[in-house]
Amino acid sequence: MSRVGKSPIPIPDKTKVEIQKSLVTVTGPKGSLSHEIHPDITAALEDNQVVVNRPSDAKRHRALHGLTRALINNMVVGVTEGYKRELQVIGVGYRLEMRGKNLILYLGYSHPIFFAPPDGVTVTALPKESKIVIEGIDKQLVGQVAAKIRSFRRPEPYKGKGIRYVGEHVRSKAGKTAGA
Repeated sequence: MSRVGKSPIPIPDKTKVEIQKSLVTVTGPKGSLSHEIHPDITAALEDNQVVVNRPSDAKRHRALHGLTRALINNMVVGVTEGYKRELQVIGVGYRLEMRGKNLILYLGYSHPIFFAPPDGVTVTALPKESKIVIEGIDKQLVGQVAAKIRSFRRPEPYKGKGIRYVGEHVRSKAGKTAGA
């Protein structure tokens, strides 16, 4: 059996899980999330825990088993604690600011980049620290927004300039050397 899929998902206090056929809805203090699970996979509430089961040991069912359990667990964690990603802006002349809910990035291009975050995600700019903080209850959406912002100016390997995740290590390359 799948190691991920067979472990039950504990439901914390102040969190409610509803399962209707193939729709799982999780409601907590930070909000509500719902997800349509694959029809072959079943989820059930047992003793204040969510248990995910599969019909057979076919390779596809094993893969869906662990995936479904992980997605439901991410929803439970999201509505209770939330998710947070931090980005670091490194480079001379690179600036960031907030205008309303929109993020404005000056990244060495001939124009500023305006980024409007989608619903369910909060983007905060810390200009003094050159940091961008992305918070939300949907893990996939938070990661997608962080990856989109990072894609505006990826860290380059020679000087290390660009937008990177906090704690990300960028391997640096040696530059040109003088000819003999």
